[in-house]
Amino acid sequence: MTDLIATVLPDDDAPPAALIVNDGFFPDVDPAAFREQLRVRESVTDPRAREALIAAIMGVGRDLATWSVTQRASGHTRLADVPAPKIDGTSRLELLYRRAVFTLAKAELVERYRDVELTPRGDRKAEDLDPSVSELRRDSLYAIRDMLDVTRVAVELI
Repeated sequence: MTDLIATVLPDDDAPPAALIVNDGFFPDVDPAAFREQLRVRESVTDPRAREALIAAIMGVGRDLATWSVTQRASGHTRLADVPAPKIDGTSRLELLYRRAVFTLAKAELVERYRDVELTPRGDRKAEDLDPSVSELRRDSLYAIRDMLDVTRVAVELI
C-alpha cells in the first residue's frame, strides 16, 4: 500500500499582484514584496493581503499626516525627496515606511486570520500568537517613530 500525499503548488502562471497606488507622496506598495519579506503564506488570498495592506497604508498615513504635510510644505513632493541617508540605494525613510506598513498589515492578517501563522502541523494555539501580533504592531510603531525622529519610549515619573 502506498501513501498518497497531495500538495497544492503555487500557480506560476498567475500574474503578480498589482501595486497598490499610494497618495503620490508615500511610495506605492508591492503586495508581492510584502508576501516575500514577511513570509505571508499562500493560504492568504491576494484580496485579503491587499485589504490588510490598504488598511495599514491608511493607518500609517494617519500617524504620519502632520509630518507629511510639513515635508510637502518644505517642497518635498515625494518621500524619496526628503533628505535622508540611503541604505542599499533606498532612502532610509522609504525603508522605514515600508516596514511600518508591512508589519502593521501582517499584524492584521495574523489577528483576523489565526490560521496565517499556524505551523503546517497546526500545533500552535491561537493564544500563542498574541505576542506575535503585539511584536508586529510594536515594530510598525517603532518604524513610524524613527521616521518622526522621536524616541521609542516615553517615561513619566509619578
